[in-house]
Amino acid sequence: MCGIVGYVGPRQSQDILLAGLARLEYRGYDSAGIAVIDGDGALHSAKKAGKLARLREELDARPIGTGTTGIGHTRWATHGGPTDLNAHPHLADDDRLAVIHNGIIENFSELKAELVAEGHGFRSQTDTEVAAVLLGREYRAAGGDLVAAFRAVARRLEGAFTLLAMHEDHPGLVVGARRNSPLVIGLGEGENFLGSDVAAFVEHTRKALAIGQDQIVAITPDGVTVTDFDGNDVETSPFEVMWDASAAEKGGWSSFMAKEVSEEPEAVANTIRGRVHEGRVVIPELDGLDDLFADISRIVILGAGTAAYAGLVGKYAIEQWARIPVEVELAHEFRYRDPLVGPDTLVISISQSGETMDTLMAVKEAARLGARTLSICNTQGATIPRESDAIVYTHAGPEVAVASTKAFVAQITALYLFALHVARVRGTMGADDQAAQIEELSALPDKIRWVLDNEQERIEQLAHWMADTRSVLFLGRHVGYPIALEGALKLKELSYIHAEGFAAGELKHGPIALIEPGQPVFVVVPSPRGAQVLHSKVVSNIEEIRARGARVIAIAEAGDAAVLPSADEVLRIPLAAPLFEPILAVVPLHVFAMGLAEAKGLDVDQPRNLAKSVTVE
Repeated sequence: MCGIVGYVGPRQSQDILLAGLARLEYRGYDSAGIAVIDGDGALHSAKKAGKLARLREELDARPIGTGTTGIGHTRWATHGGPTDLNAHPHLADDDRLAVIHNGIIENFSELKAELVAEGHGFRSQTDTEVAAVLLGREYRAAGGDLVAAFRAVARRLEGAFTLLAMHEDHPGLVVGARRNSPLVIGLGEGENFLGSDVAAFVEHTRKALAIGQDQIVAITPDGVTVTDFDGNDVETSPFEVMWDASAAEKGGWSSFMAKEVSEEPEAVANTIRGRVHEGRVVIPELDGLDDLFADISRIVILGAGTAAYAGLVGKYAIEQWARIPVEVELAHEFRYRDPLVGPDTLVISISQSGETMDTLMAVKEAARLGARTLSICNTQGATIPRESDAIVYTHAGPEVAVASTKAFVAQITALYLFALHVARVRGTMGADDQAAQIEELSALPDKIRWVLDNEQERIEQLAHWMADTRSVLFLGRHVGYPIALEGALKLKELSYIHAEGFAAGELKHGPIALIEPGQPVFVVVPSPRGAQVLHSKVVSNIEEIRARGARVIAIAEAGDAAVLPSADEVLRIPLAAPLFEPILAVVPLHVFAMGLAEAKGLDVDQPRNLAKSVTVE
């Protein structure tokens, strides 16, 4: 879950590296460091524990030169705590070689024992330094051939890794390797870039290459070479980044999360755009792939955290519209329980980054077992889409804040589009019904905007009033249940307080014991128009907890008078058909979680212990 960037070209690398790291800091902010090869041919490095600002201060006080070849790193600690010594880059070969790393080297203990037995010393507790020392040894054995040495090292490593390295003997050369961890190439004019995602270099070029599993890349100012671990040339997959650097900037907002919540309407609208034609859904990425869905008997949706909750919402739509049974599983549990999937199963993976390691490994296991695979992803050139039979991209744009908001509503939107697409292919929904659902879906961006325009200020005020709250519960039924889970997760991520989401029907089966006087409970209330029975039951749930002293904050559609006598606060959402309410109901919960964290003086973009893209198991 670290951010990496590499550069070769005519410009001074230090500023390019720091700007790239600033765009990647959401991937890890325990420490940061850079290394450059100066014009005099010497390698210099600097690294500091803490956020990137501390490294900037160090470089302002002690600049490390004007070299035009460099690598940089922001760390999310795995092996070894967040200290200066454990920060990357790690040096070897008499400090003439620098290495940075994303991932986990699973056999580092055996390799370290081998190197210690040979007399090599270590300065850190990291698995990365083992790779650096091993690379230094292989470099000498290869007679100074950095690429050949890199291949030899990559073949010996086990686990998930992206490694970048450079040596002062080879100014103008950065070498990278990847296995189960992201690495993207940026193609410039007389300069080239490497990054753990395109945000590292999109300021300078929108032309990119995605490299595959177990591949080595060598970049110079004038060219890019990609081979496998055995040295065989491989074909690359070029693409153009569909957003520019300004999309990943705050643009005057107080935080990236505030900006991204404000972009939820556009995330939904952009995900729909180009996929609705003459009253039916047609997804261009699925053109010619109808056979993939025509005879499936079962769908398994895989995700983790917020992505899994989006999958739970999608389950209701797929089952109702396409009439296919759907299971939703946590990706990190799936491959460890001997799953029963085969050619009649479609496995749908959901990952904003397309690099979530748990989900990637689950997709590979599903493919090994013969299942068909489809990914829902927000990131071009990512690994999970390349490992899948089909892809439906969300178009939420870059999401920098660690806690996902606009990506969540875009993922649900993509699942709805997929459900309508498959319903058409399988003939389970008439044309008039499909047109009606599409009309509801297309109206969502304006309805989300209504929530933000009319309720956000009051929600933020409520959050400030509740700044001292130590526990919040969330209840929902049907499609409201995943929204209760999402609301609780956001509050845990951002405010570091106890929060739990429950299916409201479970209340009497245990959770009601948590209710005591003053306990805040958010309740997602279904529409009385489209789900009268569920609405009545949820209102009864509210009465049960109020009788025990709970303070109830209801999220209900405008005009729902029945809920007014039962709730202490009512947050309104526009009228929508029941299956479309989740995208509206989650918006107040995103705003509340952000507002409560801000009221407590916490960093909403970079919550403690978390990183945006979980690229380790």
